[in-house]
Amino acid sequence: MLWVKSFHIVFVASWFAGLFYLPRIFVNLAMVPSESVAERERLLLMARKLMRFTTLLAVPALILGLLLWLYYGIGLGPGNGWMHAKLLTVLLVLGYHHACGVMLRKFELGNNRRNHVWYRWFNEAPVIMLVVVVVLVVVKPF
Repeated sequence: MLWVKSFHIVFVASWFAGLFYLPRIFVNLAMVPSESVAERERLLLMARKLMRFTTLLAVPALILGLLLWLYYGIGLGPGNGWMHAKLLTVLLVLGYHHACGVMLRKFELGNNRRNHVWYRWFNEAPVIMLVVVVVLVVVKPF
């Protein structure tokens, strides 16, 4: 079980690293002047590759987490309300990940309507979600 847990932590940390950096690329994309085609294309290429890589990291993180939960029984049984809160937070992270993909497609199509300040605030959400997940798993407040 410790091997599974170790790799789960590594993949979750890697997944979040991608979710921390992808919106930073969106900040830069939102700031690119319309005449800077090469800069825009370079940033879009970076965002596409990072989105693909981040998605590939999310898959084993989720599979290993499900394995810990359903096979090893971590968080099952009475007195494990923290696990319900963690699962809700994981769903929020998945929604955030999906939203990043939607925003990337809008940038690719030239349909972005948000400014760089909005993306700076959007970039804070995964930090908050990671803190919530870590506190729930380590402290188990309920």
